[in-house]
Amino acid sequence: MKDLSEIRCDIDAIDRQIVSLYEQRMGLAAEVAEYKIANHKNVYDKAREDDKLKTLAGLVPDEFLKQGVVELFEQIMSTSRKKQYQMLAEAGQIEPLGFRAIDALDAKDKRIVYQGVEGAYAQMAMQQFFGKECPGEAVATWRDAMEAIQSGCVDYAVLPIENSSAGIVAENYDLLMEYDVTIVGEQIIKIDHALLGVKGAKIEDITVVYSHPQALMQCADYLDDHAKMERKALKNTALAAQKVKEDGLKNQAAIAGIHNAGIYDLDVLDQAIQDNKENETRFIIVAKDKTYLQSADKVSLCFALPDDEAGALYRIMSHFIFNGINLTRIESRPSKGGSWGYQFFIDFEGNLRQEAVVNALRGLKEETSSFRILGNYQSFAKEN
Repeated sequence: MKDLSEIRCDIDAIDRQIVSLYEQRMGLAAEVAEYKIANHKNVYDKAREDDKLKTLAGLVPDEFLKQGVVELFEQIMSTSRKKQYQMLAEAGQIEPLGFRAIDALDAKDKRIVYQGVEGAYAQMAMQQFFGKECPGEAVATWRDAMEAIQSGCVDYAVLPIENSSAGIVAENYDLLMEYDVTIVGEQIIKIDHALLGVKGAKIEDITVVYSHPQALMQCADYLDDHAKMERKALKNTALAAQKVKEDGLKNQAAIAGIHNAGIYDLDVLDQAIQDNKENETRFIIVAKDKTYLQSADKVSLCFALPDDEAGALYRIMSHFIFNGINLTRIESRPSKGGSWGYQFFIDFEGNLRQEAVVNALRGLKEETSSFRILGNYQSFAKEN
């Protein structure tokens, strides 16, 4: 048996050969890129890579080694593609992304919609983003807001996309897949839920509580402690306050922002009742035109993976790694029209004018079955 140090010396010698051969292979990959640049060919050739992997795996008899060879060369070919994407970008062969840079979002004389009624948290987010004097218009549903944007009836819509306690607003992720709109901004506001009742009502009178499903979730511990309070969901927290006012019943209460007490002439029975006292909701501002701020520093996109490809998500993620891009979020939602298919939503730091971002997006577009840039915008402006 060889001494361990002797074995390690042999390994070191082989590793030096591998590095040298790897360097030679990457040089040939650069020659391939030059050919593709001259002939305007795509970098990714799935059929060629699949055949290559099958051939290489056939060179070893052991099943364990076969899998190792496939994994090794998948990584080598992935790195080779990254090099080729960079060379195509340097040669000016960059496919336009379809977005136009602007200096600022102008709310003057623009129509802006939010879902709910006066006092909705979406209205608060709108006024935080566009200014306190922004009137805005209320619509009944989030789908109505998307329809208004896509039809060109309004300029901007404000929609919640995620809560720090209850998680994503799944319906709005689905609407982003369905409608061809662009995220142009975001606003995060602190959510303080209050229990509101008609004048003269007491907490012990309340047997029915109305609110949006997410607000009910965010106050679950409080409601569990008041077991006789039946939970009933409505489409909006402010709509719940409006209903309690209109019904005028002492046994009814709404969970909504405390500012709704003044709007609907209600009493504050309790306040800050949410489970997480640092409860926040992230809202997105969407528009029809594909524009982005010159100062934008966050990109959102969605994509679907090719069917039945092992390691596909890993390979897609490698585009961010090799281009030095920092991912800040990844979510998945079931795709419509198919069983067990998913759309992935990703947020990452960057601007559409940056070379690294362009290189990563080009790779993603070639190697996914569907791909869409949802927007490039300024990272959140938090409520003071």
